[in-house]
Amino acid sequence: MKYSYKHTLRACYVGYITQAIVNNLAPILFIIFQKQFHISFEEIGRLILINFATQTFADIIAIKYVDKLGYRKSAILAHIFCAFGLIGLSVLPQLMSSPYIGLIIGVMIYALGGGILEVLVSPIVDSIPGDEKEAAMSLLHSFYCWGQMGVVLITTILLKLIGNDMWTVIPIIWAVIPIYNGFKFIKVPLMPTLPQEEKIPIKTLLKSKQILVAFMLMLCAGASELTMSQWSSIFAEKGLNVPKIIGDIAGPCMFAIFMGIGRTLYGIWGSKINLRNTLFRSGILCITCYGVTVFSPWPVLSLMACAISGISVSLMWPGTFSLSAKMYPKGGTAMFGMLAIFGDLGASLGPWLAGVISDLAQKSNKIIEGGQVYKINIEQMGLKSGLLISIIFPIMLVIGILLIKVEKKQFNECDKKTNFIEI
Repeated sequence: MKYSYKHTLRACYVGYITQAIVNNLAPILFIIFQKQFHISFEEIGRLILINFATQTFADIIAIKYVDKLGYRKSAILAHIFCAFGLIGLSVLPQLMSSPYIGLIIGVMIYALGGGILEVLVSPIVDSIPGDEKEAAMSLLHSFYCWGQMGVVLITTILLKLIGNDMWTVIPIIWAVIPIYNGFKFIKVPLMPTLPQEEKIPIKTLLKSKQILVAFMLMLCAGASELTMSQWSSIFAEKGLNVPKIIGDIAGPCMFAIFMGIGRTLYGIWGSKINLRNTLFRSGILCITCYGVTVFSPWPVLSLMACAISGISVSLMWPGTFSLSAKMYPKGGTAMFGMLAIFGDLGASLGPWLAGVISDLAQKSNKIIEGGQVYKINIEQMGLKSGLLISIIFPIMLVIGILLIKVEKKQFNECDKKTNFIEI
């Protein structure tokens, strides 16, 4: 069979589905982990922090070595890490004296693969010959959403069919996808990386205040998206007191569907949309959704706001990638890697901060209220407090978009020297 760049694009899509698996499978199992291994909200938040902190470490390593190792070897290695990590998530907690350490090791292994994929897949898609780069980038990121939806829906159904006690089977089933896609990357055609002399050095990139603002946007995008994504399942069950299967489908599953719809629509009509203005409106909508989710007295309205927030965050991550790629078309792996680092910093900081605040809020309320009778109300207040503090990230994103608008004219002289393209 002769492989074309269409096969390459499809392999990249499945690569993002793989990343969706490693980022979103564990949150569906958080309540099972909490009950079976007796771990706190802070320890759950720490798992999210470790996942994305490890991905950040992988981003840094990938910036330095991906171009030397080559796209193909790097992609295969990333899928191997993802597969072994998912298998480890299932097996290691059963084998080790501390199940929580087993969870951490499994998470760290697949996070290495997820981090490499994050740095790798976007420049591969950007390098494929053809027009409509923004549309291709947004469609690529939409597959993360469809992957997230599939993970939530299929995992929830499997848990219902086989029972929570058999959860260890599920990560092994999902490991089949990175194994399959790793073999695909052995065969698909790949464009060569940019010659070293044509790339913009990181030091030059960092001289532009506008790219620094883009890094801040990525941090806020990662935190805004992943806090709601990672916590929506447990928030629906314990914060809103709805059954798990309903909470999973109405929370993270609908969140993923709406996020996928937003990215797919932009992939189709993106050339007709002002990206900067759309990102500004997305930030305002995200602030509103977080506020309604936390303060609504009606669980149905909170779940609706949680789901609609998927649209609000849908363009934050790929939109910032597209803005940066337009500004610096020769930024290469280094630029995409730096953006991924800040995105992962936000993705780790946001959910972890929500977990810390949730635990602190519960402890303070236990002191004030006291007694077992108030346990459910305390958990609800704790989780809502954790989500409320996270509203700071979409607020910062809105401010960042305004800074880009205000400062655009200030960078002309610097940016002409570094292949800046006004957008």
